[in-house]
Amino acid sequence: MEKSEIKGFIAKRVAKELKDGDVVNLGIGLPTMVPAYLPEGVHVVLQSENGIIGTGAKPTADDAEPSYKTDAGGAPAQAAKFGCYIDSATSFGFIRGGHVNATILGGLEVDQEGSLSNWIIPGKKMPGMGGAMDLLVGAKTVIVAMEHTAKGKPKILKKCTLPYTAVHCITKIITEMCVMEVTDKGLVMTEINPEFTVDDVKAATEADFTVAEDLKDMTA
Repeated sequence: MEKSEIKGFIAKRVAKELKDGDVVNLGIGLPTMVPAYLPEGVHVVLQSENGIIGTGAKPTADDAEPSYKTDAGGAPAQAAKFGCYIDSATSFGFIRGGHVNATILGGLEVDQEGSLSNWIIPGKKMPGMGGAMDLLVGAKTVIVAMEHTAKGKPKILKKCTLPYTAVHCITKIITEMCVMEVTDKGLVMTEINPEFTVDDVKAATEADFTVAEDLKDMTA
């Protein structure tokens, strides 16, 4: 697979996880590509933890008035028709109250216990954790969308080595190689990209995982 195709491929597969009417929070980067691949007839309500429920299209220079509102990543943002603006305390109460159906985040590392590290690499510039910790424990479904390796090194590990964002929180991991579900018995690979073999996935993964008996084609 060409490097330039990977993020779009992952976003397209993630989009299949969402149902019509879901309230969804998107992390920075790859997750923001997901709405472009939603199946026909599926419409979701995008929630931004800094205070928008029903995020609309990014403001343009042609808008009637300049927008001083931003999304969680600091980019200009606005509410869609029938969307609303709320204060930060209400927004986090919304998240912690279990009203977000799914959150989709990137990951620096995940592990076989379903834990995630995605907010800091010690010694490097720290953007801040933002709402990730709250989303990981408050959302009903947590999907990590990321490339399977970083510079050839596995990102799916036995145990995260970077500071945790939250532990035992992930529902599903989706990469360009496969789809893995986090279960009480560990990671289970349920789908695979036909461009790779099971052995390819094992070679690129430090974590222990089992292969579902009915392993599916993730491109189908």
